[in-house]
Order: sequence, then structure tokens, then C-alpha cells
Amino acid sequence: MSRREDPSVGYVAGSLIAGVFLGGVGGGVAFPTLPTLGSVLGISAFTVGVILSINRFTRLLLNAPAGQVLDRFGTRRPMIAGFVLQAAAPLGYALGLHPGWVPVGAATVFLLSRGLWGVGSAFVFVGAFSTITHVTTPDNRGKWVGYMRGGQSLGFPTGLVVGGLLADAYGYEEAFLTAGGAGLLAALVAAAVLPDLRADVAATSRLRDLPGLVSADVRILSVGLVNLAVRFLFAGVLLSTVVLYAEAYGIEIGVLSSTGVSGVVMAVSVVGASVTTVLVGRYTDRLSNRALVTVPALAVLAAGFGTLALVPDLVAVLVAVALIGVGVGGTNPPLLAYLGDVSPAEDVGKLGGAYNVFGDVGSTLGPLVALPLVTTIGFEVGYLACAALVVGVGALVAGTLLGGSTRPSPAVETDD
Repeated sequence: MSRREDPSVGYVAGSLIAGVFLGGVGGGVAFPTLPTLGSVLGISAFTVGVILSINRFTRLLLNAPAGQVLDRFGTRRPMIAGFVLQAAAPLGYALGLHPGWVPVGAATVFLLSRGLWGVGSAFVFVGAFSTITHVTTPDNRGKWVGYMRGGQSLGFPTGLVVGGLLADAYGYEEAFLTAGGAGLLAALVAAAVLPDLRADVAATSRLRDLPGLVSADVRILSVGLVNLAVRFLFAGVLLSTVVLYAEAYGIEIGVLSSTGVSGVVMAVSVVGASVTTVLVGRYTDRLSNRALVTVPALAVLAAGFGTLALVPDLVAVLVAVALIGVGVGGTNPPLLAYLGDVSPAEDVGKLGGAYNVFGDVGSTLGPLVALPLVTTIGFEVGYLACAALVVGVGALVAGTLLGGSTRPSPAVETDD
């Protein structure tokens, strides 16, 4: 591994975690603010929906190319560029509040800005995995991947809260400028701290070889499919149907409506996932095979969906979504560290990009499938089907990932 300095894992990883957290804040600020801005700026509800989703579509297209760039040119410059683009997005939102300042309409400004966030997040998310993988060893990779994913998990909901509170207290522009400032701070920290890491090989695989790389090793393909399924169930099915579930069963918390209840439920699941992510990552460093921890985690995930299906009352729902969060936190981050263990050093970025492609496909398909599904067959059967899908995923893990220990990946020797 070539680099300009011998970085401390904690120093580099800590700055990286702060960066992905602050970037997530900028992404989350959009959701409580843009829907209400639509009527103010004359943007249709459909266009607002396109604006909110364009970043995910953009990232879906760019995850793999971003990985190729990171493998070829190193991690430092692409990641700094990604942080800058993430910071530019909320600053663009602020510009969109003043349509007279630019020669295009407000909707176009918001659409382009949200697309910029998608481009930036592709480089930041894939680059974070690539950097953590390169500066760690199999002895400490699980811990730092867990911390990194925990920062990603908490950044977005923090942005939801920050965006809503700042918009209420001071106004939309102040909320957007604060998010942009946080993103610029992340870029400055990255510029000051991130080393330039790349594999010590003459050439990396070509981007068009990526499907072959994924399919050639059943472990890599299985990790991607598990990520697709878990993101489909969590970011897709649960988060898109929980408000309808609360409304259908009359679940209330004090004076909160079904929308308010769904917010609490989402928060419980995200906190459960984030806490488990941090704790489980460190534990997997003690195992010969990190995938061993995913089997009980998937059992917890299935139990969560089963509880939602069979016991539709407030206490059971809170327990169920906490179980789902724990199951998600105990499944995906350990498998991401597992991917770092088994990936060839020269293709870490591309395979990290492929992992994110699987996840984005799952979270995009989830709402498209879940909403008509629960309308047609009901929540009980729908959530039981989700539990059955988790059982199938567990069988995939048992059949492809549990045989033997993972082989070490070439990495930087470091004092942790």
C-alpha cells in the first residue's frame, strides 16, 4: 500500500466518521423542508418527489464508477471532492429560495443540487469503505467499519431533526446554510487528515469487469444479495409502510397522529441499528469468520417483522422495530467488514461500490413493492412474507459464507 504518511487508524477513521456524519446531516435536512417549500415556491408535489429521490438514482448509477476512480487514483482527492459536492447541495437549496438570482426555475436549482448530493455521496460512501479497509487489518476492521457505519446511520436522522428545528426557529435559508457549513467543515477535515491510499499494483480491474468479479466469488455475490434484501426490508418496506400501519391499527402515542407515531418508530429502529452497528463491529474482530454473527442477527430481524405482523399494539410495535433495528445493525456492517477481508486490494473501491449498488437497488425497490403489496394482501401477510424472506437470506448466508475463516486482505500495518 502506497501512501504519503503512516496514518494512525484512530486519527484517520475518526475524521472520516465525522465527515460521513456531517454529510448525512446535509442529506437529512432536505426531507423536513423541501416538501413544505413546494407550495411556497410553486413546485408540484410530483416534482418535489423527484427532487427527493434523484440523489438515490444518481448514486445508484455512480457507485461503481466512483469505486473505479478510487481504485485508480487513490482515496484522498475523490473523497475531498465528494465532501465538497455534499456541501454544495444545501447551499444550492439556499440559492433556490431566490429564483431571481439564477436564470432557471427554483425546481431546476433544487433538482441539480439534490443530484450533486447524490454524486458526492457516492464518492464519500464508497471512499469511506475503501479508506477504512486499507488502513485497518482483519484484527480491527470490524470495529472501525462499525463506527463508520454508525456515523452514516446517525447523520441522516440528525439532519431530519436539525432541518426541522432550524426551519421552524429561524427559517429555511438558515437551515440550508447551516447544513452547507457542516459539509464544508467535513471537507476541510478530510483535506487536513485523509492520506492518499491506493493498492500497490500496476493496474486495477476495468469497470466492465466488475460483474465478473462479483459473480466469480460466491461470497462477494452473497454479501451483495444480503445487503439488497436487508435494505429492501428496512429502508424500503418498513420505512415506507409504518405510517400506514399505525393508521390502520389506530396506534397512538399521546396526542401524536399516525405520522408522529411513525416518526417515533423510525427513530427507535435507527437508534437500535446504530447502537448495534457500533457494538457488533468490535465483537466480530474476535471471530474467525465475521459472517457467524449475521445468523442470530437475521433471526432477530425476522422476529421483528413477525411481531409486527401478529401483535399490532403500541408496546409490541416499539419492541418489533427495535428488534428490526438490532437485526439490521447486526447484519450489514459485519458483512461489509467481511467484504473488506475477502476483496482483492486493487479492487476494494469497485467492490465497495458494487455493495452500495445492491443496497440502493433494495431500498429503491422496497417502496415500489411494499405499498401495493400491503394494500392488496394486508399488513399481517405482508410482514410475515418479510419474515420468510429473512429466513431465506439466512439460508443463503449459511450455505455460502459460514464455511471456514475469511482470508486476510492486504492492508496497512497499523497500531490501533
